[in-house]
Amino acid sequence: MEVALRIGVNLLKINRVCVHSASRITDSYAKQIQLNRDFSTEVTVNAAPLAVKKHKVSKAMKAYLERARENDEFMKTQKLEYQIGKRHLANMMGEDAETFTQEDIDNAIAYLFPSGIFDKRARPLMKSPEEVFPARKAAEFDETGRPFHSMFYTGRPNFFKLLYDIVEEMNKIHDLEERMLRRGTRADANQKIDFTGFQWMPKEQLESMLVEQINDLEYTNFTNAMDRLVSLPFSYKCQNFIKKFSKPLLDQTKQLEIPKPQFDADGRQFVTTYECLRKTARGDVTVRMPGTGKITINGHDITYFEELQSREQVLFPLIFAGLLGKVDVEANVEGGGTSGQAGAIRWGIAMSLRSFVDQEMVESMRLAGLLQRDYRRRERKKFGQEGARRKYTWKKR
Repeated sequence: MEVALRIGVNLLKINRVCVHSASRITDSYAKQIQLNRDFSTEVTVNAAPLAVKKHKVSKAMKAYLERARENDEFMKTQKLEYQIGKRHLANMMGEDAETFTQEDIDNAIAYLFPSGIFDKRARPLMKSPEEVFPARKAAEFDETGRPFHSMFYTGRPNFFKLLYDIVEEMNKIHDLEERMLRRGTRADANQKIDFTGFQWMPKEQLESMLVEQINDLEYTNFTNAMDRLVSLPFSYKCQNFIKKFSKPLLDQTKQLEIPKPQFDADGRQFVTTYECLRKTARGDVTVRMPGTGKITINGHDITYFEELQSREQVLFPLIFAGLLGKVDVEANVEGGGTSGQAGAIRWGIAMSLRSFVDQEMVESMRLAGLLQRDYRRRERKKFGQEGARRKYTWKKR
């Protein structure tokens, strides 16, 4: 009896343990299911914003996009005004607006406006907006602010990329030279680049090409690097690269068209220079060769100018060219004072003498400043001042 009772108690305990274990397993399984549901819900909720999340645009990119938009609107307005002005000008000249070129515009302006306007600020101008307004750099970084150019943080990526390209060309030439020396071949002296009559691109033009501002030291480094590249034996292999940054050095005397002398009734050569300008004086000068040194100014001789300085101004081109007493000068001048009239005649004589001297003397006259027109004018009086620069005396009391 006791044994049966003990067996029943033990069975009862085992049953309780099994029931308790089953309940624990059931509770754990239920918690796991609930946890999975919560996790899936959380993932679904958090995944929704990721699908529509946008990339943040950096402040630099926002500023650039704003400036680019303003520049595009400005250029669009300028182009529209240019097209309207071009059409009006074509109608005034009786031409077809569709085939009216920039050369036609310049000729029309020169025809419609008086030629006496020689001050640059007073000269009318009508050019395409792309020629008037400087070019702008494109975006150098993406929307996240990451720069495109590998040399962006140098401050002048285009300039330093140019120096890098020059070094790359040098390395290519050095490699080529080593290969040729192994073969026993040397550079052809006939193909060597002759840089005579050429110069490197000026600083302003280089800045316009790079769309970057560079200082004098950086420009000097550029020219030194290019000189070193040209001095290499096989530099003719990169001739196209060198030509991109060189321009012909034209003689200034070749740019000035020298008129050919004409012959008068006596068989003497003569050249007449019109529009001799200085301040408000206007005149024309005729130089005849051979002559006896006679100088006529408005029907008078050199004593037309009472001041000695004005007479020296008239005689200086003749003395400089060594033609004093060998040519005759006839001048007609009006307007202005003695200084302006003497300056106008001096310039007219110098320009006329180019037809009677050799090219070397013309170059010497140019270097002496005889062929340069003097555009200086008297500075006007300002409002609130006693003169052009003179101020009224300030008194405290």
